[in-house]
Amino acid sequence: FSGPFTDVVTTNLKLRNPSDRKVCFKVKTTAPRRYCVRPNSGIIDPGSSVIVSVMLQPFDYDPNEKSKHKFMVQTTYAPPNITDMEAVWKEAKPDELMDSKLRCVFEMPNENDKLNDIDASKSAPVLNTSKQDGPMPKPHSVSLNDTETRKLVEECKRLQAEIMKLTEENRHLRDEGLRLRKVAHSDKSGSPTALALRDNGSNSLPSLLVVIAAIFIGFFLGKFIL
Repeated sequence: FSGPFTDVVTTNLKLRNPSDRKVCFKVKTTAPRRYCVRPNSGIIDPGSSVIVSVMLQPFDYDPNEKSKHKFMVQTTYAPPNITDMEAVWKEAKPDELMDSKLRCVFEMPNENDKLNDIDASKSAPVLNTSKQDGPMPKPHSVSLNDTETRKLVEECKRLQAEIMKLTEENRHLRDEGLRLRKVAHSDKSGSPTALALRDNGSNSLPSLLVVIAAIFIGFFLGKFIL
């Protein structure tokens, strides 16, 4: 029997008749006031079985007290045309009786099991609350993040297109600058061609700065999105 024993504890006994004759059975106990047995007697047909429920009544359990409660299951072959069960047991001879003895064992659940059950019962409402309350603001926050993400992605695409355009312009200016440098080496430093070179070089500087700024912004936004 497994505690706690503050309520009725039930254990089932399965009695099986392996013979080819009907068998009468009776269940006895050394503590009849502490147990309720249903059924406590009856007949088992050949090859059949019967479930006997043994109900232990509530009591104050003392782990230091050793259990002396015992059960005995008596059986005997049923006579033909049986009508009175009490007469069968009174008239049965000792050599016709078969018996099996059982000793009662009481077990209390471990303290760790109790703590686990208590923790589980306490944590269950918290988990349910988190499942009910947690998801409520979540759709709103997710939608906001998606909207902001789409805006940032579109802005990043626009900046990337702008960067590609500025990169192309910068490449064109770089090629033009190389060409002008070649012309400048062939001319004198005070010639009109050299002056044009200096002007074009100074004009290309802002474009280069714009390209660098755009690349920095695009890298920053891309890192932020990731």
